[in-house]
This record gives sequence, structure tokens and C-alpha cells, in this order.
Amino acid sequence: MNFQRQLISLKKDDWPRGWTLRMEPKMRMNRPILAATVAGLMIISGCQKEDSEKQAAPSYPPPQVSVITTKTESLPITNDLPGRIAATRISEVRPRATGIVIERVFEQGSHVNAGDVLYRIDPASFKVQVESAEGTLRRAKAVQLQAKQAADRQEQLKKSGVATGQTYDDAIAQLAQADADVAIAEAGLASAQLNLQYTNVTAPISGRIGRALITEGALVSANGSENLATIQQLDPVYADFTQSATDLIRLRKALQDGALAGDKNEAKVNLVMDDGSPYPHAGKLLFSEAAVDETTGQVTLRGEFPNPDGDLLPGMYVRVLVEQGVEKNAIAVPTQAVQRDTSGNAQVYVVKDDKTAELRNVSAGHVLGDQWIIRDGLKAGEKVIVEGFQKVRPGAPVEPTDWKSADAKPAADAQPADAKPADAKPAAEKSGTDGAAAKPAEDAKPAEQAK
Repeated sequence: MNFQRQLISLKKDDWPRGWTLRMEPKMRMNRPILAATVAGLMIISGCQKEDSEKQAAPSYPPPQVSVITTKTESLPITNDLPGRIAATRISEVRPRATGIVIERVFEQGSHVNAGDVLYRIDPASFKVQVESAEGTLRRAKAVQLQAKQAADRQEQLKKSGVATGQTYDDAIAQLAQADADVAIAEAGLASAQLNLQYTNVTAPISGRIGRALITEGALVSANGSENLATIQQLDPVYADFTQSATDLIRLRKALQDGALAGDKNEAKVNLVMDDGSPYPHAGKLLFSEAAVDETTGQVTLRGEFPNPDGDLLPGMYVRVLVEQGVEKNAIAVPTQAVQRDTSGNAQVYVVKDDKTAELRNVSAGHVLGDQWIIRDGLKAGEKVIVEGFQKVRPGAPVEPTDWKSADAKPAADAQPADAKPADAKPAAEKSGTDGAAAKPAEDAKPAEQAK
């Protein structure tokens, strides 16, 4: 409009060549077209801007995670240590008489009692020795009787004044010598009888006997080193296991400081078999070595376990679970909640009050079943992510829900699918009151439809 006024104010000679006042209607006709074009472009650009904003900023709900709320409790300090089974008593059966073995009496691998005959050695020579010792004893007793009679006569003669004192003294000396010979003969007979008794090789202890190490016809010697068989007492049995001296000292210090509670004299000991199954009988801790192994830095401990069924055999590998105290005010989390960084440090995700995730470093202690004992880094009442932390990053919002263990099953899942509650009744068997209440509700539907 201003441009038109400027043209009208100019003189005709100053107009540009070819310009006339007839251009004003053309400009009036182009003005609506220009306005419509600009408006169309603005609308198109606005729609494109809205579409780009929708595509650039999509909104997702926060990931759902399963959490547990930490709490303090008293938890046992149980150490899982490797060990070996050993027999409580081991006896090597050795001969005490020299001779030829003529019979094996026991059954290999069976249970024997103390005093049972295991082998028999040829007793012929020992019987001869017993008979010879018996003859020697009888001769000595005869000499003793003669010396006693002579001494009695000399005593009577001495009283009558006929015999001299020297004769009487000689008679008394001969009687004493005869008594000594009788004692020697009796000891010789006892020795011969004992050697004859040793021809029956007996079990020194009760237990399970192993294989026979010699056969009939073998020559054995009382002074030899041969072993005829081995007997092991297997009820009860020992379990020898080792523990780090550092851990043992730390536990003892914690007991002294009051951080742990427990009875030093009664430690609970259990066994886990090589296949992972628990041993049904609990044992007791007997002692720990007073010295540390120089090569390994370990302390040897020994436990005693009943073995009525003979399941534990010497040399068997087992894992020993020793409860050496109770840790007070301990915090435990499921093992799957604990992660490790590249340096091996333990970490857990904690849900803060504003429902954001925080990755926190913690100090993990020992494992108790399927739980980690957390020594430092967590407080009671905090929420630790157990499942779903793979979808979480530090500082991101999350939606926490209570975690349920995989072993825990709802009561409804435990019932069969076709099971019905005890108080379930068909609809036809319900009371008349329920039926009367249902009819007005049905009659109300047509009325609502009519409205």
C-alpha cells in the first residue's frame, strides 16, 4: 500500500518506463494468493515440526525390578572346608609266634570282634615245649620235696643236740634252692603255654578287617615285619580337615570382642558327601592342631562322626561344614544380587527413595547357603535389586516389586488343577437369599437399557 502511494506521489515523467496506474489492480489480485501461500507453508512446517517432535522424544515406562528389603539378623558363621575320613583305630595284625600258617579263619572284608581267631599257626612244636616245661616243673617239685624233708630232719636233730649247726644250715639252703628251681620251672611252663596260645592269631581290636596279606602255608616269624591283615574301627570315624590360620585367628578375635556368639567347646560340625548330598549324622569338633603347617599356612582340625551304616570309609573325600560362631546384626542378600566389576569388587544395585537405581560397592563376606553375607556397604531397610538389574543403569528410574524366591510356590500352585475348595457349591445349591438378590439385578438391566 505504501508502495502504491509512492508511485502516485511521483510525477509522470519520473515513472519507470512501462509503468502505469493500471498495475494497481494486478497487485490487488496477487495479494490474496500470496497470503494463502504463506499460510499454507506455515501450516505444513508446523505439522512437520510436531511429527519430528513426536519421533524424537518417545516415552517408555521405567523397567520393573524385583527387590528385597535388607534386615539385620543373627546368622551362623559356617565354613565349608575340605577334609578326609580317617579310622579312629587302626591295628596291623602281626604274628607273635614263628611257624607255618595252616588256616585262615576270618572272612575278608567282614566285621571282627576283639579276641576272634584270624589265623592258626602249626602248634606241634609249641605243644612239645609245653610238655617239656611240665616235666621240668615236676622234677623241680620232687627235688623241692626232698630238700624240705631233709631240712625237717636236721631241725629235729638240732633240737636233740645230735646234728651240728652247719648241717642244719646246708639243709635249709638246699630247700631254698629247690623252691627257686620250682619257680623257674613254673615260669618256663607259662612261657611255653603262652607261645602255644600265640599260634592262634587273634584280633586285637573290633572293626572291619581288610584283605588277607598272606595265605596258608606261609612261614611267619615273631620277629619279622610282615603284616597279616589290617583292622580298622569305623564307628565312629574321624574327619581331618584344614583351615587357614588367618581365618581361624580372625574368628577367635571376633569371639573375644563379642562380635560373634558361640560356645568354643561345642562347635556344630556336619558333612557333605562327594556327590553333594548331606550326611545325616552330625558330629563334634575334637581339637585343632597347636601348630601351623609351614608349607601351606593351614591348621589341621579333627571332627568325630558316628558311622552306624558304614557309609564313611577311610580316605574318602568330604566337605566339612563347621559352625564356629553366630554373627550378630548381619545383613544377607541373595547371591544373584551381587555383581563383580572388572577388578573383582562386589557391587549391588540399591533403589533409593526417589525410585532411582544406585550402583554401590559392598564388602562381601562368606556364602551361607544361597546368600552372601554383606560386611559393609548396606544398612537395614534398604532395597536391593535381585532380578532385572540387567535392564538398569545407575541413576535411571525403576519400578520396584517384592522379590519371591524360585523355591517359594504359591499355595494355589501347590493344589491340583482339578481341585476344588472345600466350601465350593454349585450355584443351584445356594440359599434362597442369594437367588432373591440376583433377580432384582437382572430386572434392572432392561431399565438401564431403556434409559
